[in-house]
Amino acid sequence: MSHMTETDSLRVDKFLWFTRFFKTRSLATKRANEGRIRLNGKKMKKSSDPVRVGDILTFAQGKQVRVIRILDLGNRRGSAQEAQNLYEDITPKEDPDEVAQHKLLAKM
Repeated sequence: MSHMTETDSLRVDKFLWFTRFFKTRSLATKRANEGRIRLNGKKMKKSSDPVRVGDILTFAQGKQVRVIRILDLGNRRGSAQEAQNLYEDITPKEDPDEVAQHKLLAKM
């Protein structure tokens, strides 16, 4: 069992799998290799690219774009509750008035 320090890093695909954003690690690997994940605003090129505590990840999950800040790297894929302790969700919230207006326009 390894003890993590501030300078430690983890592969981005492993982190996204640990945090349960992707059902399988291979799905996270594929998304990273396609350049569909941003690390601190820059496109990641490989699933083996490292992430560290404090980094900001931006990626699509279903129809939603997620923005998260890494709080801890973790060392295994644990429960959903455990996974949520590894990151802070800083996804910009949609303006409820704007959402209501889009729904209204969609009905027209």
